[in-house]
Amino acid sequence: MYPAIGTCPVCQHELFVTRLQCHNCATSIEGHFALSRFAQLDDEQLAFLELFVQMEGKLNRVQQELGIPYTQARARLSEVVEAMGFDAPNDDPPLTSEQRQEILGLVKAGEISAEEAMTLLKR
Repeated sequence: MYPAIGTCPVCQHELFVTRLQCHNCATSIEGHFALSRFAQLDDEQLAFLELFVQMEGKLNRVQQELGIPYTQARARLSEVVEAMGFDAPNDDPPLTSEQRQEILGLVKAGEISAEEAMTLLKR
């Protein structure tokens, strides 16, 4: 079996399930069923979320496991939150100039994308 995808590969809009079937008795149910928020995640985001849960929600353990800076781990978590359709809470203190420079240095070194940097810099 293949995992269900949550977004259309053509237009990027949300996909819906229209038929469910029991593999045991072949009963079928047709309708309009929504996929879970997890179906909205790409493979990389889902793997990050699984690691986050495995590490009991401790982002510092996630960043250590992945060998990435904390700011990059935070950016990835923010991307997952956004991809799942949640508004990311903005309860973090404003970034210091040193933290902003660190983020820009990560982009320059190719360790994070410009999109990840924008996510971090927006808070």
